[in-house]
Amino acid sequence: MDEQDLVKKAKKGDQHSLSLLLQQNYSFLFHYLLKITMNRSTAEDLVQETMLKCIQKIGLYKGKSKFSSWLISIASNLYIDQIRRKKTEQKFQEREHDSRSLKWKAAFIDEEWNEALDALSLLSEDTRVPLILKHYYGYTYEEIGSMLNIPAGTVKSRIHTGLTFIRKELSESEEETRVRN
Repeated sequence: MDEQDLVKKAKKGDQHSLSLLLQQNYSFLFHYLLKITMNRSTAEDLVQETMLKCIQKIGLYKGKSKFSSWLISIASNLYIDQIRRKKTEQKFQEREHDSRSLKWKAAFIDEEWNEALDALSLLSEDTRVPLILKHYYGYTYEEIGSMLNIPAGTVKSRIHTGLTFIRKELSESEEETRVRN
């Protein structure tokens, strides 16, 4: 049975045909992922994720390219997503470290540091800067937009997002304090 026949049957729900397709492409996909990740464990994990995604989305395969090309595109997207998640986690950890460092230094010189500053430190720069300019320094949305070279509507949206996040963080922090006491 050729690849096109297997794909047609798999799309109609034939589990055996889908299994054969995945078996035929497993080694190829693994070696591709091994080359791009340079890590055996990561490649194995991504192959499994790709196969699972393929099983879930086989109905979306259009057949315009080879099945292996479709699998490579799924695997590549999963890998890119993984890299983005790691970068986001790393940025969060760096911000958390910077926040702890600032908090320690503030305590060392008897400077005030509170939960609001902790919550602010968790925001991305895109959200934190407009929020500080508005609520700590009193600039208008238009002035902030001009300073940051973004539309006033974007400034307003970012400030709203930041305030919503800080309120949530502060209420959670307050709840944790209440539970501990």
